[in-house]
Amino acid sequence: MKAAVITFPGSNCDRDLAVALESAGATVSRVWHKDDALPEGVDLVAVPGGFSFGDYLRCGAIAAHSPIAAAIREHAARGGFVLGICNGFQVLTELGLLPGALMRNAGLKFICREVALNVASTDSAFTSGYAAGQGIRLPVAHHDGNYQVDDEGLRALKDQDRIAFTYAPGINGSVADIAGVLSANRRVLGMMPHPERAAEAAHGGSDGARLFSALIGGLVAA
Repeated sequence: MKAAVITFPGSNCDRDLAVALESAGATVSRVWHKDDALPEGVDLVAVPGGFSFGDYLRCGAIAAHSPIAAAIREHAARGGFVLGICNGFQVLTELGLLPGALMRNAGLKFICREVALNVASTDSAFTSGYAAGQGIRLPVAHHDGNYQVDDEGLRALKDQDRIAFTYAPGINGSVADIAGVLSANRRVLGMMPHPERAAEAAHGGSDGARLFSALIGGLVAA
């Protein structure tokens, strides 16, 4: 299974994400934001955390206009898999690949700690390694992780079982405690917590490893 990890100026989790994917069995290519094409045969595009372009304007807004942006959209339109974590989640909403927006945290403070999550949906390649309703723990590190979507969008997410993870309890003001959402075809996941920072025992927890192993195992089997 081939994965491409995108690096923007200000990305700081790109290596961690590449290591987590490689440890789960993926062959990883690193792609610079000024590239205008993805490597041939890529199955998964992974957009890492960090502060792309210093988070000037809205978080992820400048990254969504980088040369690589069109290739990411085309990959998703073809049914390719896309994973956006933290700043990557923000980029995916700015690209229009996921609904809603990420706003400043309630309380206006940067949050950096391990948090409790619930697995809200297992009906995706990303979450199939967990049990429905399972409690897991992953680190968060964000200032703009407050996920908001209008009432119609929230109903669609709930009715279509597209809420992947929720906070237990909510920590940043996100509507319905949402921590991660799926696209309509379930092949794009944006999440604010960092599974790549909990992918091996040395991290102090390995709950994130199941996301990568399930995803890559599923794509290899397919």
